[in-house]
Amino acid sequence: MKQKPSNAFIIASWIALTAGMTGFIIGLWNSNMQLNEKGYYFTILMYGLFAAVSVQKCVRDKIEGIPVTEIYYGISWVSMLLTIVLLTVGLFNATLLPSEKGFYAFAFLLSIFGAITVQKNTRDSQAAKAPETGKADY
Repeated sequence: MKQKPSNAFIIASWIALTAGMTGFIIGLWNSNMQLNEKGYYFTILMYGLFAAVSVQKCVRDKIEGIPVTEIYYGISWVSMLLTIVLLTVGLFNATLLPSEKGFYAFAFLLSIFGAITVQKNTRDSQAAKAPETGKADY
């Protein structure tokens, strides 16, 4: 039987996700950027979170022998890398202070880490509840 993640790790994962997302969004809200720039960075954050969860799920499915199409696996990885490239290019060309650029980069990375660990914990918790067949509802 699979073991459920500890409550401390579950809470820490949610805090990382919430802190990263909240910090990033509050930073955008308070910035002097134009609305289209704010939309660009917000879209990258949301796309990055989705891509990170997709990569985590695909990798985990492959490890557990659950079929994953190569096209979805590839799109997940390309999407994750694309969000990092888009954020990097956007921040490189932005007229922001270096400290602001670093803030957005680290808030993004914290959000991605949080999304991956929350997904992992959710999956592990479901697997721990599942009967001995090894199959869980994900």
